[in-house]
Amino acid sequence: MPGGYDAVVDVDVEGEGDLGHTDLQEDLEFHSSTFNDPNNTRKPNTSGSSSFFPPGNSSSPSSSGKSFLWSLSFYAQYFDVDTSAVLARCQATLYPRANFLDVMEGNPDLYGPFWIATTVVVILFLTGTISQYLAQKGSKHFIYDFELLSGAAGLVYGYTFVIPPILWGVVRYLGSEGANLLEMLCLYGYGNLVWIAVALISWSPITILNYVFVAVGFAYSSAFLVRNLYPVLSATRLKSANGLLIVVVGLHAGLAIAIKVLFFASGSPAKKQKEKSGDEGKEVEEVVRLVRRMIGW
Repeated sequence: MPGGYDAVVDVDVEGEGDLGHTDLQEDLEFHSSTFNDPNNTRKPNTSGSSSFFPPGNSSSPSSSGKSFLWSLSFYAQYFDVDTSAVLARCQATLYPRANFLDVMEGNPDLYGPFWIATTVVVILFLTGTISQYLAQKGSKHFIYDFELLSGAAGLVYGYTFVIPPILWGVVRYLGSEGANLLEMLCLYGYGNLVWIAVALISWSPITILNYVFVAVGFAYSSAFLVRNLYPVLSATRLKSANGLLIVVVGLHAGLAIAIKVLFFASGSPAKKQKEKSGDEGKEVEEVVRLVRRMIGW
Protein backbone atom coordinates (compact mmCIF):
# COMPACT_ATOMS: atom_id res chain seq x y z
CA MET A 1 0.00 0.00 0.00
CA PRO A 2 1.29 3.55 -0.60
CA GLY A 3 1.19 4.43 3.09
CA GLY A 4 3.68 1.69 4.02
CA TYR A 5 1.06 -0.71 5.43
CA ASP A 6 -0.18 -4.11 4.39
CA ALA A 7 -3.68 -5.37 5.16
CA VAL A 8 -4.76 -8.79 6.40
CA VAL A 9 -8.44 -9.59 5.94
CA ASP A 10 -9.92 -12.26 8.15
CA VAL A 11 -13.26 -13.41 6.76
CA ASP A 12 -15.36 -15.86 8.72
CA VAL A 13 -17.46 -17.77 6.25
CA GLU A 14 -20.43 -19.57 7.79
CA GLY A 15 -22.81 -19.42 4.92
CA GLU A 16 -23.23 -18.14 1.41
CA GLY A 17 -24.93 -14.92 2.45
CA ASP A 18 -22.41 -13.94 5.14
CA LEU A 19 -19.92 -12.33 2.75
CA GLY A 20 -22.10 -9.32 2.36
CA HIS A 21 -22.28 -8.72 6.10
CA THR A 22 -18.50 -8.53 6.79
CA ASP A 23 -17.65 -5.83 9.29
CA LEU A 24 -14.45 -4.22 7.97
CA GLN A 25 -13.86 -2.32 11.20
CA GLU A 26 -13.59 -5.57 13.17
CA ASP A 27 -12.02 -7.91 10.62
CA LEU A 28 -9.30 -5.70 9.14
CA GLU A 29 -5.90 -5.75 10.89
CA PHE A 30 -3.06 -3.40 9.90
CA HIS A 31 0.62 -4.25 10.46
CA SER A 32 3.72 -2.18 9.80
CA SER A 33 5.57 -3.32 6.70
CA THR A 34 9.34 -3.69 6.66
CA PHE A 35 9.71 -4.19 2.93
CA ASN A 36 10.91 -0.64 2.35
CA ASP A 37 12.30 0.02 5.82
CA PRO A 38 15.98 1.01 5.56
CA ASN A 39 16.54 -0.13 9.17
CA ASN A 40 15.64 -3.73 8.37
CA THR A 41 18.91 -5.66 8.82
CA ARG A 42 17.55 -9.20 9.01
CA LYS A 43 19.66 -11.63 6.99
CA PRO A 44 19.34 -15.30 6.17
CA ASN A 45 20.59 -17.68 8.82
CA THR A 46 24.07 -18.84 7.89
CA SER A 47 25.28 -19.91 11.30
CA GLY A 48 25.61 -23.50 10.21
CA SER A 49 28.24 -22.75 7.60
CA SER A 50 31.14 -23.19 10.01
CA SER A 51 31.22 -24.41 13.57
CA PHE A 52 34.30 -22.30 14.37
CA PHE A 53 32.70 -18.87 13.88
CA PRO A 54 31.23 -17.27 17.00
CA PRO A 55 27.43 -17.16 16.90
CA GLY A 56 25.99 -13.76 16.05
CA ASN A 57 29.08 -12.51 14.21
CA SER A 58 27.78 -13.06 10.71
CA SER A 59 28.92 -9.58 9.71
CA SER A 60 32.48 -10.06 10.97
CA PRO A 61 35.35 -10.18 8.45
CA SER A 62 36.06 -13.81 9.26
CA SER A 63 32.62 -14.90 8.13
CA SER A 64 32.43 -12.70 5.07
CA GLY A 65 34.72 -15.00 3.10
CA LYS A 66 37.21 -12.16 2.46
CA SER A 67 39.78 -12.96 5.17
CA PHE A 68 43.32 -13.46 3.99
CA LEU A 69 46.25 -15.51 5.23
CA TRP A 70 47.96 -12.43 6.69
CA SER A 71 44.91 -11.31 8.69
CA LEU A 72 44.22 -12.38 12.25
CA SER A 73 40.56 -12.98 11.43
CA PHE A 74 41.57 -15.83 9.12
CA TYR A 75 43.25 -17.74 11.97
CA ALA A 76 40.73 -16.74 14.64
CA GLN A 77 38.17 -19.19 13.28
CA TYR A 78 40.49 -22.11 14.01
CA PHE A 79 40.86 -21.08 17.67
CA ASP A 80 37.10 -20.95 18.23
CA VAL A 81 36.66 -24.48 19.58
CA ASP A 82 34.77 -25.89 22.54
CA THR A 83 36.66 -27.12 25.59
CA SER A 84 34.82 -30.42 25.34
CA ALA A 85 36.12 -30.90 21.78
CA VAL A 86 39.72 -30.20 22.87
CA LEU A 87 39.44 -32.64 25.79
CA ALA A 88 37.93 -35.27 23.53
CA ARG A 89 40.84 -34.94 21.13
CA CYS A 90 43.35 -35.11 23.96
CA GLN A 91 41.68 -38.29 25.17
CA ALA A 92 41.75 -39.71 21.64
CA THR A 93 45.49 -38.97 21.56
CA LEU A 94 46.31 -40.69 24.85
CA TYR A 95 43.80 -43.53 24.42
CA PRO A 96 43.50 -44.01 20.65
CA ARG A 97 40.55 -46.12 19.57
CA ALA A 98 39.81 -44.63 16.15
CA ASN A 99 41.78 -42.77 13.53
CA PHE A 100 42.46 -39.25 14.79
CA LEU A 101 41.41 -37.75 11.46
CA ASP A 102 37.98 -39.29 12.01
CA VAL A 103 37.88 -37.89 15.54
CA MET A 104 38.37 -34.36 14.15
CA GLU A 105 35.29 -34.88 11.91
CA GLY A 106 36.63 -32.47 9.32
CA ASN A 107 36.93 -29.60 11.86
CA PRO A 108 40.63 -29.25 12.81
CA ASP A 109 41.66 -26.57 15.27
CA LEU A 110 44.87 -24.72 16.09
CA TYR A 111 43.93 -23.95 19.71
CA GLY A 112 44.96 -27.36 21.02
CA PRO A 113 48.23 -27.64 19.04
CA PHE A 114 49.35 -24.13 20.02
CA TRP A 115 48.71 -24.45 23.75
CA ILE A 116 50.02 -28.00 23.94
CA ALA A 117 53.25 -26.89 22.27
CA THR A 118 53.47 -23.86 24.58
CA THR A 119 52.96 -26.07 27.63
CA VAL A 120 55.72 -28.41 26.45
CA VAL A 121 58.08 -25.44 26.00
CA VAL A 122 57.45 -24.08 29.51
CA ILE A 123 57.74 -27.48 31.20
CA LEU A 124 60.92 -28.34 29.27
CA PHE A 125 62.47 -25.11 30.52
CA LEU A 126 61.41 -25.67 34.13
CA THR A 127 62.36 -29.34 34.36
CA GLY A 128 65.54 -28.80 32.35
CA THR A 129 66.54 -26.10 34.83
CA ILE A 130 65.82 -28.47 37.74
CA SER A 131 67.95 -31.15 36.07
CA GLN A 132 70.86 -28.74 35.69
CA TYR A 133 70.48 -27.55 39.28
CA LEU A 134 70.64 -31.11 40.62
CA ALA A 135 73.68 -31.85 38.46
CA GLN A 136 75.56 -28.75 39.76
CA LYS A 137 74.31 -28.76 43.35
CA GLY A 138 77.09 -28.11 45.85
CA SER A 139 79.75 -27.39 43.22
CA LYS A 140 79.22 -23.70 42.48
CA HIS A 141 76.66 -20.95 42.40
CA PHE A 142 73.79 -21.94 40.13
CA ILE A 143 72.93 -19.59 37.25
CA TYR A 144 69.68 -19.87 35.34
CA ASP A 145 70.23 -20.69 31.68
CA PHE A 146 67.51 -18.88 29.74
CA GLU A 147 68.92 -20.29 26.53
CA LEU A 148 66.96 -23.39 27.48
CA LEU A 149 63.73 -21.43 27.03
CA SER A 150 64.61 -20.11 23.58
CA GLY A 151 65.96 -23.53 22.61
CA ALA A 152 62.79 -25.26 23.73
CA ALA A 153 60.63 -22.76 21.84
CA GLY A 154 62.63 -23.14 18.64
CA LEU A 155 62.66 -26.93 18.87
CA VAL A 156 59.00 -27.55 19.74
CA TYR A 157 57.40 -24.77 17.67
CA GLY A 158 59.65 -25.56 14.72
CA TYR A 159 58.82 -29.25 14.79
CA THR A 160 55.09 -28.69 15.31
CA PHE A 161 54.48 -25.95 12.74
CA VAL A 162 57.21 -26.53 10.12
CA ILE A 163 57.36 -30.31 9.60
CA PRO A 164 53.60 -30.80 8.94
CA PRO A 165 53.42 -28.25 6.08
CA ILE A 166 56.46 -29.84 4.44
CA LEU A 167 54.97 -33.32 4.81
CA TRP A 168 51.62 -32.09 3.51
CA GLY A 169 53.31 -30.55 0.46
CA VAL A 170 55.09 -33.83 -0.30
CA VAL A 171 51.89 -35.82 0.13
CA ARG A 172 49.96 -33.45 -2.12
CA TYR A 173 52.70 -33.62 -4.75
CA LEU A 174 52.43 -37.40 -4.72
CA GLY A 175 48.70 -37.22 -5.34
CA SER A 176 47.17 -37.96 -1.95
CA GLU A 177 44.27 -35.88 -0.62
CA GLY A 178 43.61 -37.86 2.55
CA ALA A 179 44.35 -34.90 4.85
CA ASN A 180 44.56 -31.15 4.42
CA LEU A 181 47.18 -28.85 5.90
CA LEU A 182 45.22 -27.96 9.04
CA GLU A 183 44.55 -31.63 9.77
CA MET A 184 48.29 -32.31 9.52
CA LEU A 185 49.03 -29.46 11.94
CA CYS A 186 46.33 -30.68 14.31
CA LEU A 187 47.66 -34.25 14.19
CA TYR A 188 51.22 -33.23 15.03
CA GLY A 189 50.08 -30.70 17.61
CA TYR A 190 48.03 -33.15 19.64
CA GLY A 191 50.76 -35.75 19.17
CA ASN A 192 52.99 -33.56 21.39
CA LEU A 193 50.70 -34.21 24.34
CA VAL A 194 52.77 -37.16 25.52
CA TRP A 195 55.87 -34.95 25.85
CA ILE A 196 54.20 -33.05 28.67
CA ALA A 197 54.19 -36.21 30.79
CA VAL A 198 57.73 -37.09 29.69
CA ALA A 199 59.03 -33.63 30.60
CA LEU A 200 57.40 -33.78 34.04
CA ILE A 201 59.21 -36.99 35.04
CA SER A 202 62.53 -36.75 33.19
CA TRP A 203 64.33 -34.28 35.46
CA SER A 204 66.00 -37.00 37.52
CA PRO A 205 69.83 -36.95 37.72
CA ILE A 206 69.76 -40.70 36.94
CA THR A 207 70.67 -40.72 33.27
CA ILE A 208 69.45 -44.21 32.41
CA LEU A 209 66.05 -43.48 33.93
CA ASN A 210 65.69 -40.39 31.77
CA TYR A 211 66.59 -42.43 28.70
CA VAL A 212 63.80 -44.88 29.53
CA PHE A 213 61.21 -42.11 29.95
CA VAL A 214 62.15 -40.41 26.69
CA ALA A 215 62.23 -43.75 24.84
CA VAL A 216 58.73 -44.59 26.05
CA GLY A 217 57.46 -41.15 24.99
CA PHE A 218 59.11 -41.54 21.59
CA ALA A 219 57.60 -45.00 21.05
CA TYR A 220 54.11 -43.90 22.08
CA SER A 221 54.03 -40.71 20.02
CA SER A 222 55.62 -42.43 17.00
CA ALA A 223 52.96 -45.13 17.08
CA PHE A 224 50.31 -42.40 17.19
CA LEU A 225 51.74 -40.66 14.12
CA VAL A 226 52.31 -43.85 12.14
CA ARG A 227 48.83 -45.16 12.84
CA ASN A 228 47.12 -41.99 11.66
CA LEU A 229 49.46 -41.10 8.79
CA TYR A 230 49.65 -44.52 7.16
CA PRO A 231 46.19 -44.28 5.48
CA VAL A 232 47.16 -40.86 4.10
CA LEU A 233 50.62 -41.86 2.91
CA SER A 234 49.44 -45.15 1.44
CA ALA A 235 47.13 -43.20 -0.90
CA THR A 236 50.07 -41.60 -2.71
CA ARG A 237 51.45 -42.65 -6.09
CA LEU A 238 54.30 -44.46 -4.38
CA LYS A 239 54.07 -48.24 -4.37
CA SER A 240 54.73 -48.28 -0.67
CA ALA A 241 54.31 -45.72 2.09
CA ASN A 242 57.12 -47.27 4.14
CA GLY A 243 59.68 -44.78 2.83
CA LEU A 244 57.71 -41.74 3.98
CA LEU A 245 56.89 -43.41 7.29
CA ILE A 246 60.59 -44.02 7.89
CA VAL A 247 61.24 -40.32 7.30
CA VAL A 248 58.44 -39.38 9.71
CA VAL A 249 59.78 -41.70 12.41
CA GLY A 250 63.33 -40.50 11.79
CA LEU A 251 62.36 -36.86 12.28
CA HIS A 252 60.46 -37.79 15.41
CA ALA A 253 63.50 -39.64 16.71
CA GLY A 254 65.52 -36.48 16.14
CA LEU A 255 63.04 -34.56 18.31
CA ALA A 256 63.28 -37.15 21.09
CA ILE A 257 67.10 -37.18 21.02
CA ALA A 258 67.23 -33.38 21.10
CA ILE A 259 64.90 -33.29 24.10
CA LYS A 260 66.98 -35.85 25.96
CA VAL A 261 70.39 -34.38 25.19
CA LEU A 262 69.59 -30.68 25.54
CA PHE A 263 67.27 -30.72 28.55
CA PHE A 264 67.59 -33.91 30.58
CA ALA A 265 71.24 -34.91 30.49
CA SER A 266 73.48 -33.99 33.40
CA GLY A 267 76.30 -35.24 31.20
CA SER A 268 74.97 -33.52 28.09
CA PRO A 269 77.57 -32.99 25.37
CA ALA A 270 76.19 -29.50 24.79
CA LYS A 271 76.39 -28.71 28.50
CA LYS A 272 79.88 -30.20 28.80
CA GLN A 273 81.06 -28.18 25.81
CA LYS A 274 79.67 -25.01 27.34
CA GLU A 275 81.28 -25.70 30.70
CA LYS A 276 84.55 -26.64 29.01
CA SER A 277 84.64 -23.43 27.01
CA GLY A 278 83.87 -21.51 30.20
CA ASP A 279 86.71 -23.21 32.08
CA GLU A 280 89.10 -22.55 29.20
CA GLY A 281 88.09 -18.89 29.26
CA LYS A 282 88.84 -18.70 32.99
CA GLU A 283 92.25 -20.32 32.44
CA VAL A 284 93.10 -17.75 29.76
CA GLU A 285 92.09 -14.94 32.11
CA GLU A 286 94.37 -16.33 34.84
CA VAL A 287 97.31 -16.51 32.42
CA VAL A 288 96.71 -12.91 31.31
CA ARG A 289 96.64 -11.75 34.94
CA LEU A 290 99.88 -13.59 35.71
CA VAL A 291 101.64 -12.04 32.70
CA ARG A 292 100.47 -8.58 33.70
CA ARG A 293 101.86 -9.02 37.19
CA MET A 294 105.18 -10.19 35.83
CA ILE A 295 105.60 -7.15 33.58
CA GLY A 296 104.38 -4.76 36.25
CA TRP A 297 100.93 -3.77 34.85
